[in-house]
Amino acid sequence: QVQLVESGGGLVQPGESLRLSCATSGFILDYYVIGWFRQVPGKEREGVSCISNSDGPAYYADSVKGRFTISRDNAKNTVYLQMNSLKPQDTAIYFCAAKAGWDISPEIDEYDYWGQGTQVTVSS
Repeated sequence: QVQLVESGGGLVQPGESLRLSCATSGFILDYYVIGWFRQVPGKEREGVSCISNSDGPAYYADSVKGRFTISRDNAKNTVYLQMNSLKPQDTAIYFCAAKAGWDISPEIDEYDYWGQGTQVTVSS
């Protein structure tokens, strides 16, 4: 059974950091691209970052470049999203998702498996 479980969300003040984790099971992580997405109520889900299974190229949305870093530990079946210099506009539910293959992409429709999400709130 494929599972992706996000953790690490919470309430922080602007400028602070959080590290999200995406624990995976039920599939071989090496063969999947993992993406992080976020959604604000009433708005469409958007791609934040994704990383290839070669642990090579990564994608970052313009809004998070230079602040967020994605990484993966295949031995632990876990993908991380380090979020620094958080802003109120980063407030959202964050989801991780998996797509088979090698090509990184922020397109939601390309992802096969999804987690339930973790809330990130940035507020003073």
